[in-house]
Order: sequence, then C-alpha cells, then structure tokens
Amino acid sequence: MAMSLSTPFRHTTPPPRKSATGATADTYAQLASDFGMERPATFVVLSSEPELLTATWALMRESLIAGEGDRTGKELAALGVSLANRCPFCVDAHTMLLHATGDHSLAEAIARGETPSDEEHARVLAWGRASRTPGAPELTPYPFPAAHAPAYIGTMLAFHFINRIASALLTENLLPGNAQRFRAVRSLGGRSLARTVRRRPVPGAGLTLLDAPGPGPGWARGTTVGPAYAALRDAATAGGGLLDEADRALVRETLRGWDGAHPSLAWEGLPDRSRPGARLALLAALAPYRITDEDVTAWREPGRSDRHLVRLVAYGAFAAVDRVEQALPVRASKR
Repeated sequence: MAMSLSTPFRHTTPPPRKSATGATADTYAQLASDFGMERPATFVVLSSEPELLTATWALMRESLIAGEGDRTGKELAALGVSLANRCPFCVDAHTMLLHATGDHSLAEAIARGETPSDEEHARVLAWGRASRTPGAPELTPYPFPAAHAPAYIGTMLAFHFINRIASALLTENLLPGNAQRFRAVRSLGGRSLARTVRRRPVPGAGLTLLDAPGPGPGWARGTTVGPAYAALRDAATAGGGLLDEADRALVRETLRGWDGAHPSLAWEGLPDRSRPGARLALLAALAPYRITDEDVTAWREPGRSDRHLVRLVAYGAFAAVDRVEQALPVRASKR
C-alpha cells in the first residue's frame, strides 16, 4: 500500500506535485511503486532540481531496493549511517522500514538503543555507523557476502547524502507531532509498507530516468548501482559552480582533512557569514543540522532561488560522500 508522509520543509518551498512533469513525474511514480511512498519529503525537497531528484532516487532504488542482498541487512546499514550522522528523521524512517521487513523485535531493540542480539545484524549496523569515519578499520572485512558489496556500499553512500539533505532542509518530524516515536505507530506504519518492502523489483528502472550516466566507480562495476552513483556525483558536484574558486578550495581542503568527527560548536575552520556560500557548503557536509535561517538569509540575494539553495546544499553534502567513498578499502579497483 502506498503511504504519503507529510513533513514540513526548512528554508525552501518545493514545487507542488501537480506541477511535476517528465522525469520528475516518472520518479514520483517509481517511488510509489517501488518504495511504497507516493511523495516522501526526502525526495520532494530535491524536486526543484530534477537531476538531483532522479539521481538520488536511482541510487537508492538500485542499491537498497533492487540491489543484491537482504533488505533487512541493507536497512540496518542505512540505519547505522543515519545514527552516525545524527539524522533523527532518517533513523525513525529506517526503524519503521525494519518493521516493514517483518523484523519487529529488531526494529524495537534498535529504537531502544540496544545492540541487535543477532551477531550478523550487529556487525552490519556497526559497519554502517563506522562508515562516517573515512578508512575506519570496522569497514573490513565485509559483514555481508562480497557479491553484495555494490548494493551495500551504494546504500551506505546514498544515505550519507540523503541524511545531509534531510538534516539541512527538513524538520525532524517524520510524521506530524513526531507520532513515529510511539511503538504502535512505528509498527502500523511499517505494516502499511510491508507488501512493497518485501518484494525486490528488477534492477535498472532507476537508470531509465537518467541522462546517459557514466559507468561509475570500480566497486560497482557491472551493476546498475555504478551508473546511478555516477549520475548523483555529476548532479551534486555541479552545485560547486555557485561558489568561487577560493570557496571551493576551502571545501576541498576541509574535507580532505576530515576524520569523520562532528565539529564542535567552536568550529574554528568554519567561515563566518561574510563567506555565506562556503559556510553553507561546509555545514551541509559536516553538520547540516546546524544550518540556520540566518545562514540561509546571509547567502540569499536577488536571483538566488530555492533551486540554487538545494544545489549548494547538495554540493556540500556530496563533498562528504566523496570523502567517504575515496577512502573505501576497495579503492585499489577504482575508476
């Protein structure tokens, strides 16, 4: 059964659904069919920039939904990433999706902050959490079959991006009034999605939304995850054109030295609002939950629309994704 979640947006007002045409409308149709949600806020918030919307969905679809491997395991990986990134919106969403897989006791154990009793589940969750730290030793050996690595890595990287978009541009309320914090609501919401979540659609449909993506990185060679990742990389990094070279260099240098830590409140390397673009990009990368109305207002000027803000946040978010991906222990077989 399709389920529509209504969630307030921060800093932007996405286009109304009735205005969706072309690839945007096709993406919403695939979301309803393959994800079970007609218009989830994590995707609607990207709809002012259709290339970002379609590429984000394609990567999530081809890895989490249609990729090789157990859906419960991939949900645990996504949940681990979301916990590491301190994204309560996504933590709540994946807890509900674990209910949809039928693993109700597992979902509730994690909701209580407990370690899964099943060792394999615990290792996958820990793998997702460790992925925020580039090169973390917990990333090897894989806690899943090597043949499933493209789907698990694609899922992990997709949610490093989606977490940052959600934390920057959405409130924390997955459901009105934070109703998902109640066990009965989590369980009911999961059950409403169960039929969709427990089937695996054929890979490749997400790629039909994309405009000639490249093959992608070596860890995903020969799968539909690779082109989807390449499309998201291209769409997100294009937002760097909103910054001058000095600001792009600052983002690159900061991310090059990032060790996965959450910045302190006294973040000395964060520019003040006299460099609002660089400030927003770095916050989106490392602490998106700290983006304020004042930060956005300092950057806004005539001609800078919601679409431009989405592009800039996506650029910063993907800078962190790229840092994580570059440090993957499979790097030897890359592009």
